[in-house]
Amino acid sequence: MSYHLTDEQKAKFHKNGYLLGTPAVYTREEIDSLRDELPQLTSLLTDGENTKDIREWHEQSQYLFDICMNPKILDMVESILGPNFFLWASNFFIKEAGSMEAVGWHQDAYYWPMAPHNSVTVWLAFTETNESNGAMKLVPGSHSAGLLKHGRKGDTDSVLALELEEGTFDEASAVQFCLEPGELSLHDDRAVHGSEGNPSPNPRIGFTIRYSATEVKNDYSINPHFKTYMCRGIDDYKHNKIGTEPTERFGRIDFKPVSNEEATEEN
Repeated sequence: MSYHLTDEQKAKFHKNGYLLGTPAVYTREEIDSLRDELPQLTSLLTDGENTKDIREWHEQSQYLFDICMNPKILDMVESILGPNFFLWASNFFIKEAGSMEAVGWHQDAYYWPMAPHNSVTVWLAFTETNESNGAMKLVPGSHSAGLLKHGRKGDTDSVLALELEEGTFDEASAVQFCLEPGELSLHDDRAVHGSEGNPSPNPRIGFTIRYSATEVKNDYSINPHFKTYMCRGIDDYKHNKIGTEPTERFGRIDFKPVSNEEATEEN
């Protein structure tokens, strides 16, 4: 069965900057099995780290690499990015039960030292994800405005140091994402989005995967550890370093990927 998007779905994505309502890429039994294995990955965290530090561990973990390379997911991404694209990032977003941690309104592309902007984020639900447990909200069409001004906020529960400034977008028009375990959403790297805390009695677990067309180039002066993994097609540009597929089921990287935000923080 092909999971390529229909022309109508592709048109919705390009108009709104996101897409919901695609078929689940994992059955309930499959996603339950993956979630049952997650503690073997989190056990690799060291003192002072938390689950937000599970970034780019697909480089050393077959468990994550296989999810990123799921052909059903790649079919959908290919429908948006075209035949030539690579994997370059992944991250767990786990909001524990009762957590007040939020994610302020932002655009992914602001944090990434990459150009041009031609990337897609897949948000895969490991648990039920809805308004009651802090699911993502996104402002439709906001990707078409380009990059907006971000600033620092002191009094906030957000895990981000830099957020969009008030008045730069229409929060009232935001769409609430709701996903069942095994389902996913897709969004453009310039789409304005954020999420609130999780007051529910259950954790909210999501896994994000970032893909870019081969024309996209990383700035190695900011993120020297950047690696790509071809998903489909060929790379005629050869802008970026190529990673090696992992060989162990559970592994981790021993360096911290750096974003534009962190580079700004350091300066």
